[in-house]
Amino acid sequence: GGTMKRRAGEREKELKKKKLLEELGENRLPYLTPADADFHQLWKTKYSKLIFRKSDTVPEELHQMVQESFLTLREHNCFFQDLVRIKGKDFLTPVSRILIGNPGCTYKYLNTRLFTVPWPTEGYDIKYCSPQIHDACKALMRLNDYLHIEAVKALQEQNLSETKEIKDTTVIDREQSSPTSLTEQGSVSKDQSGVCVPEDDRSLKNRTSYNLTLLNYMDPLQMLYLKQEPYFGMGNMAVSWHHDENLVERSVVAVYSYSCEDSAIEESNEQELKGRDPAVWHVGLKVAWDIETPGLAIPLHQGDIYLMLDDLNMTHQHCVLAGLSPRFSSTHRVADSSRGTLEYILGQCELALENLQTDSDSLALSLKSLEAAVVKQAEEIHNEVEFEWLRQFWFQGKRYLKCTDWWLKPMAKLEEFWRKMEIMTSLVLSEVRKEQQIEEQRNETVSCFLLLLEERQKLRKEWTAR
Repeated sequence: GGTMKRRAGEREKELKKKKLLEELGENRLPYLTPADADFHQLWKTKYSKLIFRKSDTVPEELHQMVQESFLTLREHNCFFQDLVRIKGKDFLTPVSRILIGNPGCTYKYLNTRLFTVPWPTEGYDIKYCSPQIHDACKALMRLNDYLHIEAVKALQEQNLSETKEIKDTTVIDREQSSPTSLTEQGSVSKDQSGVCVPEDDRSLKNRTSYNLTLLNYMDPLQMLYLKQEPYFGMGNMAVSWHHDENLVERSVVAVYSYSCEDSAIEESNEQELKGRDPAVWHVGLKVAWDIETPGLAIPLHQGDIYLMLDDLNMTHQHCVLAGLSPRFSSTHRVADSSRGTLEYILGQCELALENLQTDSDSLALSLKSLEAAVVKQAEEIHNEVEFEWLRQFWFQGKRYLKCTDWWLKPMAKLEEFWRKMEIMTSLVLSEVRKEQQIEEQRNETVSCFLLLLEERQKLRKEWTAR
C-alpha cells in the first residue's frame, strides 16, 4: 500500500513538472557547473551526500589494472545492449553493459534480469573463456574491495559531520532554552566517556559490501541519436534521469569513471562555455520532484570516482550526460539479494517440490496435499522460476558464454525442477476433476490455481511475442 501511494505521489509530481516545462517552453530550469560561483555552496547544501574523488587520489596501479580490464572486455565483445521493458514496450539501451560480481548473484532493472559473470571467488570452480577475462574480473574485484573501504570511510566522515552539527545545534539550544540530551536527537548515541558513537559497524558493512558491479560502455560518436536532457537543457544524455533500482535500502553506490579522452577533447574543455562542456562526460543530479532547486552537472575525467551516500539515491535522481569520447564506468552496488540469488531460487524450488511424492513400488508421482495454500505456493514458485529465471536467462543469457559457462549447470538444474513443477500442475488438474473431492476445498483450490494458470498463460504469450 505504501509503495503504491509513493508511486502515485511521484506520478503526480512528475505530471506537475511536465506541465511546468510546457509553460517554460524553451526556458529551462537552471543548473550549475564547477565554473559557476554558487556551485560549491549548492553542492554543500542540497547535494552533500554526493562524494567526489578525483583520479589522483586513487592508486596508480589500480587505475592501470581497471582500465586494462575495461579494454580487455571490449576486445572480447563482452559488452551488450540490454533489451529492457518500459511501460509494456521493449527498448534497446544506448549503453552496453556487463554484470560482474558474486557467483549466483543477479541484478534486475527495467524488467530485465542480468546474471553475474562471477569474479574469481575462493571456494568456487569458475572457468573463464580466456586468462585475460579472468584477469579482468579479478581487477574489478580489486576495485570493488577498494571502493568498499572508501565507502565505509565516507559514511564514517558523514556520521562525524552530522554528529558535530548536532553538537553545535545542541549547544545553541542549551544557551537559548532548556538542555536537550544528544540521545534525544535520535541520530547518535553517547558512550560512557561522553563521546558520540556513530552507527554500528554492522550497518556500515551492510550498506557498503558490494556484491556486484554493473559495467557500462558507450561510444557517443557511434550513436545515431541520443535523447536531450529535458528539464535543464544539459545536452545529450547517455542515461536518462533515474533512481537506481533493486538496492539494499540506504546503501552506497560507488562509480569509477574512465573516459578515453584525447587532446582535442581536453582542449575544448578550456574554452569559455555557458553551461556544461558538451565534449566532456558529466554526471547530472537533481532533487527528485523539485522544480526550484538548480541541478548540478559535474565533469567526469579518466579515473574519477563518485559515491552516492545514504538515501541520496532515493531523494535525488541522476543521469549521465554524454561527452564525445568513448567511456566506461564500473558502478558498484549492494543489490537486494533477498530474491535475486541462485541460492534463493533453488531453495524456493525445493520448497515447492516438497509437495511431490514418488510411490516406492510403482514409482508413480502424486501430490501430498491439495490444500489451497500448498498448491498456491507451489504454482507461484513455478511461475517465478519460469519467468524470473529461465526465460530471463535464455532470452539474453547465452551472451554470457563469451566469458564463462558458469551458469549452464545451475540453469540445467532449474529446468529439471521446472519440469517436475509442470508435472505437479497436471496432477492438480487431474485431482480436482475427481468426484470424491470435498466441494468447498475443491472450489478454493481451483480458484487460486486458475488465477496463477491465467497469469502463466498471459506471461507466456508476452515472452513469445518478445
